[in-house]
Amino acid sequence: MSTGSFCHNWNPQSDPASTPSRARRKPPVTLEHTPDTAAPPAPTTTPPRPGPVIALLVASAFVVVLNETIMGVALPRLMEDLDITAATAQWLTTGFLLTMAIVIPLTGFLLARYPLRGLFFSAMSLFAAGTLIAAVSPGFELLLVGRIVQASGTAVMLPLLFTTVLNVVPASHRGRMMGVISIVIAVAPAIGPTVSGIILSALDWRWMFWLVLPIALAAIALGAVWVRNITETRHARFDILSVGLSALGFGGLIFGLSSIGESASGHAPVPVWIPLVAGSLALALFVLRQLHLQRSDAALLDLRTFASRSFSLAVVLVVVVMSALFGSLILLPLYLQQVLSLDTLTVGLMLLPGGALMGLIAPLVGALFDRFGPTPLVIPGMIVAAGALWGMTTFGVDTGVAWIIVVHMTLNLGLGFVFTPLLTSALGSLPRALYSHGSATMSTIQQVAGAAGTALFITLMSLGTASASAAGADPTVATAAGVHTAFLVGACIASAAVVLAFFVRKPASQESAAELATEH
Repeated sequence: MSTGSFCHNWNPQSDPASTPSRARRKPPVTLEHTPDTAAPPAPTTTPPRPGPVIALLVASAFVVVLNETIMGVALPRLMEDLDITAATAQWLTTGFLLTMAIVIPLTGFLLARYPLRGLFFSAMSLFAAGTLIAAVSPGFELLLVGRIVQASGTAVMLPLLFTTVLNVVPASHRGRMMGVISIVIAVAPAIGPTVSGIILSALDWRWMFWLVLPIALAAIALGAVWVRNITETRHARFDILSVGLSALGFGGLIFGLSSIGESASGHAPVPVWIPLVAGSLALALFVLRQLHLQRSDAALLDLRTFASRSFSLAVVLVVVVMSALFGSLILLPLYLQQVLSLDTLTVGLMLLPGGALMGLIAPLVGALFDRFGPTPLVIPGMIVAAGALWGMTTFGVDTGVAWIIVVHMTLNLGLGFVFTPLLTSALGSLPRALYSHGSATMSTIQQVAGAAGTALFITLMSLGTASASAAGADPTVATAAGVHTAFLVGACIASAAVVLAFFVRKPASQESAAELATEH
């Protein structure tokens, strides 16, 4: 589906979200959902067409999110070239996700306060700078710095895309548009290992960044022509205490989870309970601080989004889905290379069909959501995803390549039927004034869950491998045992989440919009 053509045929003046961008004073937020069909105030000038803006945002977000998992296949090569352990190397992925989890809570404030054009240029410039740093890095330390700078820009892109779509796309068409966005959220990370595998088959690992840099610069150049301020801004208060508590809370939890994996390898920098306890306490204080500030609409991350049942339930399921996706994305390349001794190109090509399948079904899932709602999509999707994770528990030292590809495709098929319905129903259930906070909250949850899934799967693999090695198994068999342990726990968690899928419902306002669209 062409994003540009979709929005070209839609008259932005027919939707209240398309009024010109301007700072304005707003009354306190209420939890009553404002229908998207409310009569808009008459615009004084014709606003710019949102089609090119959304198209560029989608393309740019795809490129930056691709870098979340591009390191997966490269980890064994980096472990050898940089002389680091698997637990240390995984920080190139976990550190990226962790930085996003720290920065994304700020985007609720940023999206409310600053115009779209300035945020786009800031985000893409940070991403390009981080890509350059990583490309010229001589060792692990500077490479990690480059990844962190990359993540600082990436963190703004997804909430920016979500909030723009929620403000300018009518509710009756959001499913289809969210289907396109699902390609960014799910498919870009899924094909990251394939891209890196192809590059590493012929070039040095630094070329994973040199080849991306021109694309980032091209997006900045196109943004100068296409990006306009098509969303509203308002005065928003910046609370420095909330920022500190957020960083310490999310950062401490993910650092603690990752340290468990390093502890299993004997390289934990501090006792793992310290960052876990500190992170949990800081996160609790962060929540209390937001509950106090939101009384005057001054919260950094407004938690009234959780008053929506659809939003709260979606958050729980997104945690499971993102943990399974990112955990499997980092574990599968390690298994294929260290247990089955496959080269990076083969590994990348093996993971390509799953990512391509998720991209192909995304527009279809979006259209089905607009017509039928989330329930008939999420339930079978979760069942299929859980079944695929159980299939991964059968992976061993002599597993056939065809079976691995089939199971991986099945996992992506199931997850593909879950992403779009969950995100669309969750964000669409919120009042317009909470769109930016809902986008920031959901994006934060996605990245924290992805980082937690990465850390959890690596930790379980490390523990399982250490246990098998202590029992006298050779390194290959011990690694296979560790992989089995990780996928077994993941399958159990996904199976429990299937029950929650039966409670997913489409918000009432979206049901009305869908019925209206069907009648016409």
